[in-house]
Amino acid sequence: MSKRSVAVIFGGASSEYEVSLRSASFVISGVDREKYDLTMVGITKKGQWFLYTGPENAIADDSWNRPEYVTPAVLPPDPSYHGLLVFSPDGVRTIPLDAVFPVLHGKNGEDGTMQGLLELAGIPYVGCGVAASANTMDKALTKKVVEGTGVRQARYYLALRYDFERNAEAVVAAAAETLGAFPVFVKPCSQGSSVGVAKANNLLELAEGLTEAFKLDTKVLVEEFIDGHEVECAVLGNLEPQASTVGEIAPTQEFYTFDAKYKDESSRLYIPAHITEEQLATVRQDAVRVYTALGCRGLSRVDFFVTHDSGEVVFNELNAIPGFTSISMYPKLFDYEGIGYAELLDRLISLALEEHNG
Repeated sequence: MSKRSVAVIFGGASSEYEVSLRSASFVISGVDREKYDLTMVGITKKGQWFLYTGPENAIADDSWNRPEYVTPAVLPPDPSYHGLLVFSPDGVRTIPLDAVFPVLHGKNGEDGTMQGLLELAGIPYVGCGVAASANTMDKALTKKVVEGTGVRQARYYLALRYDFERNAEAVVAAAAETLGAFPVFVKPCSQGSSVGVAKANNLLELAEGLTEAFKLDTKVLVEEFIDGHEVECAVLGNLEPQASTVGEIAPTQEFYTFDAKYKDESSRLYIPAHITEEQLATVRQDAVRVYTALGCRGLSRVDFFVTHDSGEVVFNELNAIPGFTSISMYPKLFDYEGIGYAELLDRLISLALEEHNG
């Protein structure tokens, strides 16, 4: 049987560029080379595209973009090419692609823009489609969709940069009045990996958190504080998704910040989570409900809290392209289910082909 030609795209003009490099390095190392011909495509922070032919270990530490390793390339939206155009000194050549794995986090990769390009190009790709990617990237839109599912989620106030610039004091007061008590969390609507997230214990800290968050986004959520276990559920599939068991994060920092996720390996992961069997079942059920309501395909990681006082399951957020680093929960959860890393990647590529062809 002939091999499938698959491109892994990494990097990107995003605040989560470094996370993408780590995830992509892990994905590339796990792809079955007996089954797939792999093409590596790097995008710089400035948005330049390159075919990458250097060593795999140079990706994670961001030493990949060297002249001897890269050749300018683009992925044209014209479906007649159905692949990557590479601009070498000898001329332009095409690398045909059967599928693309966009290991991109955040803006320009996880928000529907890359997915739209791949739709135009007619190339199957791993993960959610355009609408689901856009809706899950925007936390405010996610909350609006989840409201219709009956799944409990944290109460919130949506703050807009335009209103904050006109009257910051009024926005801060409205957010505090809506939520009723401190502490609260401040979250840019379209950032991932806890970028720009702050905990506010009073009005002054809320104003400071909003000021910083509005440097990253025009919309910011102010959410009630949920005192509970931080748990995550991995979902895999298209029209008949399956939920993994539930994992729990016990960060050693005050909350699960960017550093706690990717730099501080002292944070503890428990699989299964330290919650009851009934709560495990509720998290898995609600994860599939949220995944389906948002129209997700391929994969997502759905995050919840399970409150310490009442044991209530509360939806937090959904990540359409979850981290794939060596310490990431998504691959660990399915490994616990008996789906090893190479098999998981194989299933994700198969789901991409199935979605495109079906």
